[in-house]
Amino acid sequence: MTKEKRPLTISIAGVSGGGKTSVTQELNALLHKSKMLSFDDYDFEGPNDIIDWVDRGAYYDEWNLDPFIQDIEALHSEPLNYILLDYPFAYKHTKTKELIDITVFIDTPLDIAMARRIMRDCKNSSTESIIADMENYLSSGRRGYVEMLRTRKPNSDIIVDGTLSIARSSSFLEWKNMLI
Repeated sequence: MTKEKRPLTISIAGVSGGGKTSVTQELNALLHKSKMLSFDDYDFEGPNDIIDWVDRGAYYDEWNLDPFIQDIEALHSEPLNYILLDYPFAYKHTKTKELIDITVFIDTPLDIAMARRIMRDCKNSSTESIIADMENYLSSGRRGYVEMLRTRKPNSDIIVDGTLSIARSSSFLEWKNMLI
């Protein structure tokens, strides 16, 4: 009896606005027999105050990722070649670490990520709301972004230049071709 090979599980990480979802969706369209899961599609039990969590050391196992983990494990038994995770933690969570084969970090400068996030999330927001969001980013939120660069970027197997378009990024095409 031969043991079936499980799908290659690839985690795509990066800061908010960094391109995780776009890259994951593009890969899902390009790779044969793949499925994607997105961290943002779940309502996880975790720290109520993200900045306090970062300031306390950002212990990733404080997040209860059981529903996400169950879905990854279920996909492992499907006839897939790839499981793509739009997932910000890379290898940092103990329970997901063993389920991931490759982590990719989209390295996007914080100013570009912030501009993308504003364009994506604030289309119908008032000027006052956008300014309040920027004040929050400057007073405390930026620490969460910097934490990702400090801990998750070096914890990833592949670093992709987040300033380039997905289709034109030579590093994106380079690592994508390693997977096909």
